[in-house]
Amino acid sequence: MASLYDRWLLPKLLTCACSSPPMMKQRAKIVPKAEGRVLELGIGMGLNLAYYDPAKVTEVKGVDPSPELRARAQSAPHDPALKVSVEDGTAEALPFPDRTFDCVVCTFTLCSVHTPTAALAEARRVLKPGGKFLFCEHGLAPDPGVANWQRRIEPVWKRIAGGCHLTRPVSSSIAAGGFRLESVDRMYLPKTPRFAGWNEWGVATPA
Repeated sequence: MASLYDRWLLPKLLTCACSSPPMMKQRAKIVPKAEGRVLELGIGMGLNLAYYDPAKVTEVKGVDPSPELRARAQSAPHDPALKVSVEDGTAEALPFPDRTFDCVVCTFTLCSVHTPTAALAEARRVLKPGGKFLFCEHGLAPDPGVANWQRRIEPVWKRIAGGCHLTRPVSSSIAAGGFRLESVDRMYLPKTPRFAGWNEWGVATPA
């Protein structure tokens, strides 16, 4: 049974944080690369939907375990030519057959899934041969001083931010999860606290 905080306050907090201009700019860098039949892990409030190109994408299916966030995604703005559906589900146990999607999109999601290795294994399972895994995630900073602060803050941060972890490696975890990194970019997001601002984004394919 979700608490009142999880049901009412957390969605508003996540919407505010995840729709900040720096984060939206990052979404705009990676989501338009999607093609074909697309699965979005942790679709949340549907903030990515406005960035899909209906000329390249035939369908977007989103999964999220939160009914409150799924409701927001259902009404999120997007091109009316884009076919969108949102389903109950977790990244670690996707309700789809093997080799179903041309592309899996994962933005600011691996920080909060219970088991990143399982989520990545599921993404590989549902991708068609030659499919792409598009990612944009925040995580463990490369600077020791920032990383130390991340470790100090994380126990409290997880409780107030829906299970979001600050210290999970990004691209190295994706590579360890059976993907070949085709391209990766990295930087601290501007106008964002450094402990939450280390961002890595790129394209990977099943190894």
